[in-house]
Amino acid sequence: MGGPRRVANDPLRKQRILDATLAVIAEHGVHRTTHRRIADTAGVPLGSLTYHFESLDAILEQAFEALADSMSERYSTALTEAPDQLAACAAVTDLICGDDYVTSREVTILHEMYGYANHNPAVAEACRRWLLRSRDSLAVHFPPRACRAIDALIEGWPMHQAWEREPLERDLVHATIVAIAERIR
Repeated sequence: MGGPRRVANDPLRKQRILDATLAVIAEHGVHRTTHRRIADTAGVPLGSLTYHFESLDAILEQAFEALADSMSERYSTALTEAPDQLAACAAVTDLICGDDYVTSREVTILHEMYGYANHNPAVAEACRRWLLRSRDSLAVHFPPRACRAIDALIEGWPMHQAWEREPLERDLVHATIVAIAERIR
């Protein structure tokens, strides 16, 4: 069960519902995410979900959008704080190899998000906007073609790690990012 029930005028209830949705997705997958599971996890009455959202699809769409926004902000911050391209290569390596950008729980949710995007145009559009924001963040330090290649690695390497269940080779990741930065113009 989700815990104590909240007061009716809870200004954070909608956000708690979105957070609970991601927790349910991580534990059960999108295909077994229900209004009831979300409400129980959020610790809110079931009617709160229909008060704040018109459908389960709307809840899922907004939860995935919130995840994309949060991860995009972390991505942007890491790259904005890098003073030059070499520091940006190190920042990208940290994004790929560290838990600061994407946790194993978030990788699980991302797999669900990408699968759901195949059948939900709103989530597909959220993924596209996220991709473009990521490339914009990279463009501070890298040319457009390198941004595309590096962004694919940032997405792909953590997914491979999730399936391989072995730590990434930080030196290989860093060398790959530097090689792309130096060679793709």
